[in-house]
Amino acid sequence: LAARELGWPVKALEAARKTLEAHGDRANAAHARYLELRRLLLIGRLDEAEGLLAELDPEPLPPALRAAHELLVAGIAMRRLETQRARSAITRAEAAARVAGIPALTAEIQSAALILETPAARLIAQGQARPLLLEEVEALLGSASLVVDACRYVVRGVGMSISLATRPVLFTLARALAEAWPADVPRGALIAQAFRLKLTDESHRARLRVEIGRLRLALKPLATVTATARGFALVSLVAPDVVVLARPVEEKHAAVFAFLADGESWSSSALALALGTSQRTVQRVLEELGASGKVQAFGRGRARRWMTPPVPGFATTLLLPVPFAGD
Repeated sequence: LAARELGWPVKALEAARKTLEAHGDRANAAHARYLELRRLLLIGRLDEAEGLLAELDPEPLPPALRAAHELLVAGIAMRRLETQRARSAITRAEAAARVAGIPALTAEIQSAALILETPAARLIAQGQARPLLLEEVEALLGSASLVVDACRYVVRGVGMSISLATRPVLFTLARALAEAWPADVPRGALIAQAFRLKLTDESHRARLRVEIGRLRLALKPLATVTATARGFALVSLVAPDVVVLARPVEEKHAAVFAFLADGESWSSSALALALGTSQRTVQRVLEELGASGKVQAFGRGRARRWMTPPVPGFATTLLLPVPFAGD
């Protein structure tokens, strides 16, 4: 796991765990289960990881394993934006680590705790942007605001969510309108952002009208879009204000970058497994990031690994491709 080798035989580890349990070696059996759980967390299978974790009682285990247990609880809680639960787990992990007296374990817990104190997203409202901690993101998503979530390509409000993840043009329009709210956005600006065109003609304006019509239908019953003299404006039907939740950094390949930003070296096959995509797709992205100097590669063939320093000043939790609870 430290080497980010995620394709190892899971069934063999499970068989070993059962053998250890059968021989009464509960500590090593628990260690095997925690290895499995950390793998599940890395590849984003949160429900499965949480279900298996709930079956384990950390109390009779050695301090190091109790700390590992609480780190997993904290990791799942952070990905689900349950920050108070994450803080409590980290506090318990710190206590267990002090008893264990293992410096590397203490350092890992400190790194996990730092995520909660590092900006994880940006709030954009009425043209102004400011950084948000995970705790503030959690509060925002539970607030009365209409949130255009650019981390998960979802529009959220009053406990409802509308996914536009498979409709990039509509989401681009929704975000542009939300960033300008309550003001309108000129037609030319919307065409430039949604269609990536510098020059416009009547055909582009006609296409914009079609896409705006589709956006109106998609946003019901949370919001609508009205025409103005110079363009269009977003109108919330359920919330007193409209805000945009944006990623901490606007990176084209944010999901890949987020995994690499943990400071470990990853193979393209492990990244493909974690991202749920093909290895060739990941290889193309890595080559592009490598050409721009954002990541570095070492080794050849199957031993080739990729890594990058952590994103300075930002937590990458919201860059990871895992939906929040309720999505």
